[in-house]
Amino acid sequence: MNVTGQTVRSLLLAFAWSGRETEGEQATERLANGRSTLGSAFSITPFVRGLCGALAVLAVTILAPLPALAAKYAAIVVDARTGEVLHEENADTLTYPASLTKMMTLYLTFDALDEGRLRLDQALPVSAWAEAQSPTKLGLRAGKTLRVEQAILGLVTKSANDASVVLAEALGGSEAKFAEMMTRKARELGMRNTVFRNSNGLPNMQQVTTARDFSILSRAMLSDHSRYYPYFSRRAFVYGGRSLNNHNRLMSRYEGMDGIKTGYTVASGFNLAASAVRDGRRLVAVVLGGKSAASRDARMEAILDKAFDKPSRGSEAPVVARAGDEDAPRSAAKGRPPAKPETIAQLASTVSTPAAVRPPARSRDEEADGSKWGVQVGAFSTPEASKRALTQATKQAPFLLRAAKPAVTPVKANGATVYRARMVGLDEGTARKVCSELTRSGHRCVPVSPNEKL
Repeated sequence: MNVTGQTVRSLLLAFAWSGRETEGEQATERLANGRSTLGSAFSITPFVRGLCGALAVLAVTILAPLPALAAKYAAIVVDARTGEVLHEENADTLTYPASLTKMMTLYLTFDALDEGRLRLDQALPVSAWAEAQSPTKLGLRAGKTLRVEQAILGLVTKSANDASVVLAEALGGSEAKFAEMMTRKARELGMRNTVFRNSNGLPNMQQVTTARDFSILSRAMLSDHSRYYPYFSRRAFVYGGRSLNNHNRLMSRYEGMDGIKTGYTVASGFNLAASAVRDGRRLVAVVLGGKSAASRDARMEAILDKAFDKPSRGSEAPVVARAGDEDAPRSAAKGRPPAKPETIAQLASTVSTPAAVRPPARSRDEEADGSKWGVQVGAFSTPEASKRALTQATKQAPFLLRAAKPAVTPVKANGATVYRARMVGLDEGTARKVCSELTRSGHRCVPVSPNEKL
């Protein structure tokens, strides 16, 4: 029989793309290793086994030359605050995002929550299309409802494809229109090589991305939606009487890791976008195209360890000065690398201001009202860098800093000038909460009391 390659491709395309995240990555590992569980449920005759084997060989023979179906390894590690690339390998190679796609679905969901278009307790309708999604899913039924917060938790833990469609249809009217919204947002964020065609990452040959693009999305999630980022740290979610565990096993064993998302299809391989913070320094990393969940996780650990060992050399790393400390301002003026992060963190709590730039004395009424606290997010070599740091801090804690005012103050010490970046006009409790939030997101922050000695 004369069977063309194109004919076989058409017949087997669905089979080749049928791989997906299943009921946890142990199941996908078994599938990847060829240990099918079908035999436990059905009695398979030798004829059927032979036919399946022949089809498998034929699929491999015909489809192997198709590069679109081959998982491509890629990786990148980026400093979350400065954007400095600390490691990259094939970072701009096009591949498939799989369930990392749900990160953009969640990003747009968080946008909608901030803008009042959704509420966490809002019940969303479940459509027949949502019910029809392939596993992994919550098992939603058409005609029922799902609360927004349940959908969010279903995505970050179970990687639920049906819950993703519920959010997509609520925000876009249809999943196809929502995918267009996703792609537009990707362009706005600078993800130039990403195209979305659905909300959950189920196989679509036109849905492509790069490791670099997902590092951009990871940083945007941290900076634009820090108040919602703790959802990614959830280890489990109870729904329908079942406890659904988070697929990201590294959170239980890698120091400082608190998110973000796993993904898997046959075509993509094993993917992971992750973020970890150590000593106040946060990194984001993306590994795409792993051959197994275990090898992907091991690779993620290795590249993060190596990156954490590297000192940050971002052009806007803060230069913190204190009276009597001659080296920090002089090294900044001469273009030397800024102080090491751990040194900056130690100095941040002792920043002082010369009398020449001391603000006016506060009245008793001002001191009594308790609203003259502030937070300092660094001292930088240029006022522009200080302003950008304050803008970033406001994005990280928008609710807490909604009534605060930015203040950029020049500080002179030993002939050099740095620019202190503060948000002022807070009460003590809010100031401490702000610093807790910023520190958790990898930023440096020090509460500043009204009785600070200037």
